Amino acid sequence: MTQPDPANPCFGCGGANAHGMKLAFEFDETSQRVIGRFRLGPEYQGATGFIHGGIIATVLDEVMSKVSRFNNVHAVTAELTVEYLRPVRVNEELQSEGFATRHDGRDLYREGEIRNAKGVILARARGHFVIIDPERYNKKNQASAETSEVSPSADRRARS
Repeated sequence: MTQPDPANPCFGCGGANAHGMKLAFEFDETSQRVIGRFRLGPEYQGATGFIHGGIIATVLDEVMSKVSRFNNVHAVTAELTVEYLRPVRVNEELQSEGFATRHDGRDLYREGEIRNAKGVILARARGHFVIIDPERYNKKNQASAETSEVSPSADRRARS
């Protein structure tokens, strides 16, 4: 099982985000599937005792995005559709699994599932990911960060 990268600030899988989930995954080369095993604590709940739907979507997005590592490409989420089939309970033993369904040029299509310890599917998703050039992305991201200074008045308007 891979451990979260201590330099990665990603909320889902990074080790550098103090408030992040720090999800870890294993990569099954034979089946070309990504698998995560975890429990989600009360800090991720929506209704009392149940995991928030946005967190469920995050877990599915993470497990599907990791499938790109089998092809050594970088891709970003373009579309994510989640089906919430059964409640996901706080501190329940869970397994997520992601796999590829189609590849069309730069477009990658994935599916993912979250199951409980009995193997019951609690949520599933379909995702469309787009391959990016990491060097070009990093240059644009850096340039954007350098030029996006927010004025104090704009900051006050954003908070009101």
